[in-house]
Amino acid sequence: MPNKPMTLETTRRFLEDLLLPAGAEALPIHLIASADDAALQALSEAERAWVEAQDWSGKQGSVLLLPGKEEGLGGVLLGTGSKDWPAQVPLLTGALPSALPAGDYRLASPLADPELATLGFLAGSYRFTRYKSADGGKTTRLVLPDGASKEQVLALAGALYVGRDLINTPANDLGPAELETAVRELATAFDASIKVTEGSGLLSDNFPMIHAVGRASDRAPRLIDLRWGAEHAPKVTIVGKGICFDTGGLDIKPGSAMALMKKDMGGAAAALAFLLLVMRAKLPVRLRVLIPAAENSIAGNAFRPGDVLTSRNGMTVEIGNTDAEGRLVLADAISLADEEAPDYLFTIATLTGAARVALGPDLPPLYTDDEELAERLLASGRTVGDPLWRMPFWPPYDKLLKSSIADVNHIAEGSFAGSIIAALFLKRFVRNAKRFAHLDIFGWVPREQPGRPQGGEPQAARALFDFFRRELGTS
Repeated sequence: MPNKPMTLETTRRFLEDLLLPAGAEALPIHLIASADDAALQALSEAERAWVEAQDWSGKQGSVLLLPGKEEGLGGVLLGTGSKDWPAQVPLLTGALPSALPAGDYRLASPLADPELATLGFLAGSYRFTRYKSADGGKTTRLVLPDGASKEQVLALAGALYVGRDLINTPANDLGPAELETAVRELATAFDASIKVTEGSGLLSDNFPMIHAVGRASDRAPRLIDLRWGAEHAPKVTIVGKGICFDTGGLDIKPGSAMALMKKDMGGAAAALAFLLLVMRAKLPVRLRVLIPAAENSIAGNAFRPGDVLTSRNGMTVEIGNTDAEGRLVLADAISLADEEAPDYLFTIATLTGAARVALGPDLPPLYTDDEELAERLLASGRTVGDPLWRMPFWPPYDKLLKSSIADVNHIAEGSFAGSIIAALFLKRFVRNAKRFAHLDIFGWVPREQPGRPQGGEPQAARALFDFFRRELGTS
């Protein structure tokens, strides 16, 4: 049975094979907003009769195959639901690959955003087949539309695929060591430097909370520290949560809550997808990616509810629940990042179920006190179809983290405002960074959507990349 991860090279080759050069012979795909769309009226009389016979109305994401003059396929209709579809479902063209028979196609309608339309098609072509003994897939190819940069689209899709593959890989094949290997592959490919602090070295190098969370596993925890770019460039630091599996620790999760915990390193996957985009685009930044990688397991040496841990910056932390381990490993990594006062410090983490209760799986909360930064990040998310939603660092809730025996408890009593309280805990470890934002992502698509197959999703990576392209004047 196949059991090897895709490499950067094989991923790129796969994506390149899905794109055809402009002018290649291919069947037309017409974007239809509604039953009275002028584009529908421009079809032949026989095609319109077929559409009417199928009772097809242009519902968003619906696909209709048109018969040809002879036997075979004559074309395709994709319902957009409205004329402003890129704003509603930006990766709508991702509905096409699974609905079309094998063959070559071209988008025959005017496109508001050719790059996003192409990315949607490539994103919808993704399938995780590492453990399939036979792929059984088909090949649907798309002619690169006018106005779309092939290199840019391949870079965006490639980063998505890398992030999805990492999240989709089960924990037996993706522990802290394997996550380190994935980072090293990126470092080697783009001449980045990497330093890894592992096992007991976390104690000697003063990362006690990362060590505490991961010490009960027979797979050593570690802090992965990658740097890339010119020293004099703006300092951008991303901290991505790399909990490769979370049992909940001694506060063990029920089986139903543990089933998807291979995705608890989704923040690290999103950080690496962003890293890949930045390095491929050669953005003028001094980029640092920190990944605290661990497995939250159960053993006699596991950390306990009620323990008090001393963090890297000296703050003492009372453990309220061992299932809130992500914020502990992030805190040590944030403290390290903050020591060099970066221009931008972002955390990306699959941190709280409360975020999903508040906003659902598709909309990650964004926390920042910087009004201008928030607006620009939200605008980038809307532009590229990688949405974010702003939530508050609500100061009155900070007192809920009070501990009677330590500087802070890492959770609050009760179930209210869990995502906000987690964000407030992380904020306590930021003292010197010029700009700080926290993203509480889900990292998973629970049911298939256009351009988003069910499974792992490195949310926020494309939004952050677009933000920095604009911020640095390179877009």
